[in-house]
Amino acid sequence: MIILETNWNLLTPVLLLAAIVLFLIVRMYKIRRVLIGGGGPETSENTIDLTDQTFEKVIGKGVSLVDFWAPWCAPCRMQGPIVNELADEIAGKANICKMDVDKNKKMAAKYGIRSIPTIMVFKNGEMVKQFVGIKPKATLLKEIEKHL
Repeated sequence: MIILETNWNLLTPVLLLAAIVLFLIVRMYKIRRVLIGGGGPETSENTIDLTDQTFEKVIGKGVSLVDFWAPWCAPCRMQGPIVNELADEIAGKANICKMDVDKNKKMAAKYGIRSIPTIMVFKNGEMVKQFVGIKPKATLLKEIEKHL
């Protein structure tokens, strides 16, 4: 009977490399899903979809966070689920809104949106804070709580 001896000096790095490659493949697949639209729903039940016609009425009272975005924008698609989580977490305390800048050019022009995602926090209709780029939920939550 032949007993196979394992050369651990060779096998350990090979297994470690295989684990790293597998991890990277899984991460790339998850990122790809977010970027091409498999990252979840566009809005949650607590997120308000704004239009040029509804914008002033919704942000006019209380605290509102508005995410200016577009469907073709990869960073916007990454920010979207964060905004949805925030909407579910603070439902009823503040308005968490999304506005598609391709469909609603009037308000995007009024507020000088040049880069997306742009997130603005409003208190009683006046802008109090603006963020450009992807922001974590904690940063957005802190800013909203500051104005409640």
